[in-house]
Amino acid sequence: MATEKPIISLFSGAMGLDLGLESSKGGIKTVVALEINPTAVKTIRLNKPSLPVLNRSIEDVSSEEILKAGGLKPGEAFAVIGGPCCQSFSTAGKRESLGDAKRGGLFRHFTKVVSETRPRFFIMENVKGVLSAAVRHRPLNERGAGWPALSLEEEFGSAFKIICSELSRLNYYVTFGLLNCADYGVPQKRFRVVFIGSRDGEPIRIPEPTHFESKTPKWVTLREAVGQLASTKHESSKFTPERTKFLRLLKEGENSTDLPEALQKAALGRAFDSWGGRAGFCRRLDWSKPSPTLTTAPDGRATTLCHPTELRPLSVQEYIQLQQFPSDWKFAGSTNQKYTQIGNAVPLGLGRAIGLMLLDTIRITAKSELKRDPKSCLGQVTCADPELEARLAKRPKTKLHPPRLRKVQDPEAARRWMNLVAT
Repeated sequence: MATEKPIISLFSGAMGLDLGLESSKGGIKTVVALEINPTAVKTIRLNKPSLPVLNRSIEDVSSEEILKAGGLKPGEAFAVIGGPCCQSFSTAGKRESLGDAKRGGLFRHFTKVVSETRPRFFIMENVKGVLSAAVRHRPLNERGAGWPALSLEEEFGSAFKIICSELSRLNYYVTFGLLNCADYGVPQKRFRVVFIGSRDGEPIRIPEPTHFESKTPKWVTLREAVGQLASTKHESSKFTPERTKFLRLLKEGENSTDLPEALQKAALGRAFDSWGGRAGFCRRLDWSKPSPTLTTAPDGRATTLCHPTELRPLSVQEYIQLQQFPSDWKFAGSTNQKYTQIGNAVPLGLGRAIGLMLLDTIRITAKSELKRDPKSCLGQVTCADPELEARLAKRPKTKLHPPRLRKVQDPEAARRWMNLVAT
């Protein structure tokens, strides 16, 4: 192998995770990428013209073909990495989860490649919603007294249990955690669930935070990340005249709740009568804090990312800085396609932290400092955070609308229904 620590990259997108891992040095390098989106493929080829890129669905590519394109044999890859399509697990939208055969089940193709290529490690990342997703989604307005009892597949976390079970069958040692990218020097509060697996039972772990909200080194702020771009010619989308009308009334760090009460309903639309999160509606960002999670549409009604002082969405150039891409990394496509690629990427700081952890792990292995039998933990899937593990164990079976929106508003009837699970 020409590359010391070759990476097989699946669902590569704009290669944020790849670049983060490579930036940790130590010989880590992507040798083959698989990506179905043609614009993202153009981006990869613009920046890495010699990298083999398989521009097809993972469902239509064999592990043998992936290995051949990367010049590898089974067992030679340092890691298989990727983030299987996450829309099905997101808390926004329909949350079809594993019931979405086209997207929710893509993680099974990821595990199939791991099983057949047998890399030393694997890294799989996804949205926070994967922790609570159900195998089958029950719409909120069909939950509670007056509706059939929940099936086991409709309970919160039922999809996550299947994911953990299938990862266990790989016979790797797997650890996972919910990571805030701001804790790793990323100027963004962005939560991702990360699974890391070791074929040989090495002492992998979730990387320790390097930056903190309340002690030094502090989280990196929006101003520190993009303040120097003030004189840059920005490429950005535009807000609608209606959205602009409301944003003009907001100061730095304010959102729709800071509008005059008489205007809040107009700004929120139907969301005004809902009870879910509204932080993304009609929002100006705060220079003194990290950015919120970059979305694929900073001009969206519920995903507004308005510049702190200018009347525009965050620009493509600001997105690039906030995701920590190299300044010379080129993005193909339209403005909206660039937002999508950058917004879906893994921030480089998170990938770098994982890469440094893996490099430290192999140093420990080389020095024979492991004090347990590595094989004793193969097949285990463990949570790296005891607090998260406790929260997952205590999570409710589901969530109900507030009483005013339920079919039957009696609280006692709701409690009885919550205790029912169909067999």
